[in-house]
Amino acid sequence: MESVNRDIRDRYEVVVIGGGQAGLATGYHLKQRGIDFVILDAAERVGDSWRNRWDSLRLFTPAKYNSLPGMAFPGMGFTGEPWSYPTKDEVAEYLEVYASRFELPVQTRVRVDALMKPEPDRFVLSANGRRIEAKHVVVASGAWHVPLVPDFASDVDSSILQMHSSEYRRPAQLRNGPVLVVGAANSGAEIALDIVRERRTILVGRDTGELPLDDGWRARVSTPLIWFAANHILTIDNPIGRRMRAQERFHGEPVERARPKRLLDAGVERRFARAVGTRGGRPLLDDDTVVDAANIVWATGFRRDFSWIELPIFDEHGWPDENHGVVDRVPGLYFVGLPFQRAMASALVGGVGRDAGAIVRHLAARSAASVHSTGGEPRQVAHPGGA
Repeated sequence: MESVNRDIRDRYEVVVIGGGQAGLATGYHLKQRGIDFVILDAAERVGDSWRNRWDSLRLFTPAKYNSLPGMAFPGMGFTGEPWSYPTKDEVAEYLEVYASRFELPVQTRVRVDALMKPEPDRFVLSANGRRIEAKHVVVASGAWHVPLVPDFASDVDSSILQMHSSEYRRPAQLRNGPVLVVGAANSGAEIALDIVRERRTILVGRDTGELPLDDGWRARVSTPLIWFAANHILTIDNPIGRRMRAQERFHGEPVERARPKRLLDAGVERRFARAVGTRGGRPLLDDDTVVDAANIVWATGFRRDFSWIELPIFDEHGWPDENHGVVDRVPGLYFVGLPFQRAMASALVGGVGRDAGAIVRHLAARSAASVHSTGGEPRQVAHPGGA
């Protein structure tokens, strides 16, 4: 699918950076209000952030909990089954259909490489050699951008095939012989389950905890309760939510589907040790075990890369200093889709629409205040809070 919108201009009321679920949900709310905007996305097609992941990936929540504003998520195989668990390709197609249905002005293959604010009410973006101006900017590019592998990966013997989880698609990519999966959060555990069907698989990493989810009847009982908590209870407006936010942002999420018993039953060799180096070119664990593996899959996460945002808005850990997605230090700048931006569900397909709506309401109020202002920066607009 080509870019949804071919209307190339250099000035907009709002520029949304990122065309995944966060950017599209933001676009929906902007379109409903008649606000002039464009969505810029670096991918070839809408949905590629999901399309380009491992083949067996499915969402952890049933289809009925994965809808963006205004359009229900289709069930498995687009049969409308609300309790099916969508595949990554179904999510990608849903996003593409969503953008087309609401005629969202998405420009694909456009990578933003600089964002500045040279004047009080004007942002300037550099993208593909273009200079684009906007009164408001919404960053919806997520928080995990650059694959992380440990420094000692360069010391691993060249006979061992190494790849990051972002490169893994299917077991056929791997060499014959044992596979070491490093990192036991959701991605690592799910990939280990995928590989163990064909090869001996060792999964190492600390215990990240687990959520009480299941693919069976228990999910129909527990999911509504967990979903309510993820949207309304586990928020940054209370101490429990703030503690969970720190856990998720710095240590990863609890395992959902690939829990210890399922790993054990499938034959995955689970070791609660960390990979810390090499010995003789082989991976070394912190319990002094050397793993004789023919392959290593590094499910060691990603790091943030907001280096293209040339504005003083980041804390000591590299996270944007935002309040429910509103950047107070730079009026007119917003974020949508950050993990635990407002609540545990903030970055999820079915949860991001709530945050996007709150941000667009704030943006619209600020724009209206600016119109009625007598000069300078617009008067203060209330934060979304627990919207």
